[in-house]
Amino acid sequence: MSDKEPLWRRWFVNPVVKQLTNGISPEKIAWSISLGLVLGVFPIMGSTTLVCFVVGWIFKLNQPVLQIFNSAMYPLHLALILVFIRLGQQLFGVPLLSFSIPELVEKFNASPLQFARDFGMAAVHGVSAWLLVAPFAAILIKMAVMPLVRTLASSISKRREVMS
Repeated sequence: MSDKEPLWRRWFVNPVVKQLTNGISPEKIAWSISLGLVLGVFPIMGSTTLVCFVVGWIFKLNQPVLQIFNSAMYPLHLALILVFIRLGQQLFGVPLLSFSIPELVEKFNASPLQFARDFGMAAVHGVSAWLLVAPFAAILIKMAVMPLVRTLASSISKRREVMS
């Protein structure tokens, strides 16, 4: 691995290549990438690593690839939390909560229990919206990634044949 390689290649392509050369199927890699990306935007702050671990364990996916793509989603994860909460609030027809930091701190200080009730439901609304979007996104991403992973696996296989 060269330091002159682009970061995206070192961080994303090389780990996938390593897993493919270790015998992981292109199908499992494609699902690991897809679910890493989709679970990486699960709208509960601080939960995506555990969610990815559990889902990966249940479906016997490749944990390194799953976690790499989960981590890559962090900036988008932060941006989408509010989007999913707002979408969920609209789906449930509830009033939109204010998400101003000073106002949040004031509400928490005034009544931590009421704060937990209000924003606990906001989390439920966000997760509900995510649950509507996630299956479709996962399938579409897997379909988009699968040809790339197959091509990469084929290239690795041809390289091995030449070297033999």
